[in-house]
Amino acid sequence: MTDQPRQSAQEPLTARIIADDHFELSAVPDRIFGSFVEHLGRCVYEGIYEPGHPRADEDGFREDVLELVRELGATTIRYPGGNFVSGYRWEDGVGPRDSRPCRLETAWHSTETNEFGLHEMDAWLKKLSVDGRPNELMEAVNLGTRGLQEALDLVEYANVPGGTQLSEQRRANGADEPLNIRMWCLGNEMDGPWQLGHKSAENYGTLAADVARGIRQIDPNVELVVCGSSGHNMPTFGQWEDTVLSHTYDLVDFVSCHAYYEPARYDGDMQSFLASGVDMDGFIKEVGALIDAAKAKAKSAHDVYISFDEWNVWYQSAQPSVVPAGIGNWPVAPHLLEDLYTAADAVVFGDLLITLLKNADRVKSASLAQLVNVIAPIMTQRGGDAWRQTTFYPFSLTARLAKGGTVLAPKQTSTLIQAKAYGDVESVNSVVIKREDGSYTVFLTNRSLDTAADVEIVVPSDFAGSSGFSEVEATTLHDDDLSAANTAEHQDRVTPARNDTARLISKDESASGGAGVCGETRVKVTLPAVSWTAVVVR
Repeated sequence: MTDQPRQSAQEPLTARIIADDHFELSAVPDRIFGSFVEHLGRCVYEGIYEPGHPRADEDGFREDVLELVRELGATTIRYPGGNFVSGYRWEDGVGPRDSRPCRLETAWHSTETNEFGLHEMDAWLKKLSVDGRPNELMEAVNLGTRGLQEALDLVEYANVPGGTQLSEQRRANGADEPLNIRMWCLGNEMDGPWQLGHKSAENYGTLAADVARGIRQIDPNVELVVCGSSGHNMPTFGQWEDTVLSHTYDLVDFVSCHAYYEPARYDGDMQSFLASGVDMDGFIKEVGALIDAAKAKAKSAHDVYISFDEWNVWYQSAQPSVVPAGIGNWPVAPHLLEDLYTAADAVVFGDLLITLLKNADRVKSASLAQLVNVIAPIMTQRGGDAWRQTTFYPFSLTARLAKGGTVLAPKQTSTLIQAKAYGDVESVNSVVIKREDGSYTVFLTNRSLDTAADVEIVVPSDFAGSSGFSEVEATTLHDDDLSAANTAEHQDRVTPARNDTARLISKDESASGGAGVCGETRVKVTLPAVSWTAVVVR
């Protein structure tokens, strides 16, 4: 880093990215494109589920939302929480709807009608499927107000084929075949004082180990996610992971990470906000080191990965995140956390997604929090339209162009810029994906607030036995107005556009002065300030 050029007055930013097939980092995990549906605000009710809506199907699911979620490319769906799960009784959401109880939901000070529950989510995921493959359910269990027996009951209800009281109850409730849930979260943010039933690391680690052993006695083939710290700014970060993993290392498959970003986190410094991916990258590497230490202490051959199962831009200090209050005020599906995302937010969002992919050797699962209405890429009106927020586009394009591919180890240099929160940072963040057909996709952000970046990309030319690539196409999300957003009135105010600066170049035009390896293809593209770009070379 120290020998990289730093930005000086009047100088353009530059970057050089090299794709090398000999340094594969990881296959792109499908689960990295997961999302999150919590019983919070209008995510479920008036989001994915609105009986009576003109586009609702026979089950009350909004078909316009289903279409957008398919376009988004979301895979695994984490459900039903989030903070919500720590007070949730799963039995309330099964059986005849007219006999399901209404409950106080204390995490978000709302009323939960339980009209939508486990069976509805299973049915929704089946309808979401592409080519007959239902999307995967990542089920969270309540380890706040409940514990071992209730978790075992839920696994028996969901996964045992039949012949027991709970499995037969499931069959009577309309699911003759088991739900076959493979991925289970052992609680949510149990280190957080805001969490109903939150626990010390020692108490949680002991409980999580007991629950993990019990679940595996019923279904040994499940994958389990243990709660890591809610953020690496938590006072117990590190110590929490060390203690919890000392109890659970050989029993679990993932440790969770959660991170949210907003300008207020940086006292309004937009340049630091645009570099939020630096923080996420550090968080992942720190948790990776803690996992390695736990593995060494356990003398284990077992591998534990990261499930980054909550991440997004979230204006936590803004009015939409203020929950209702008062003993007599428990609304149903209130408008909560309905952040309006800007062009700048979408660039930060895309930068975070690039960071997750760059760490795909560690991060094998991730959940964008959340999916509809609540800090979400998709918004709806009750009885009205559904539309794409600005953050929809980096996710959908990345999912479409990266799934099934291979992440190559980062080989990049770029001009360094100053961010108050992090010092010198790379002006350009990027990840290279080799696709199944042998072509390449490079995802990039220009983090600079005011300067364009000239980027050179070098990829091997041996494409399907041919002599080289003949086409490059770039798509950029950028707006001169950083606060521009998509609204109900202007749903397409911010959309990606073709970047016509992308072109194939000769060695003589290369930033390396023509030096290079025979059989390379070189591409040049200019990234506007504060922009996210996908470049496809084929």
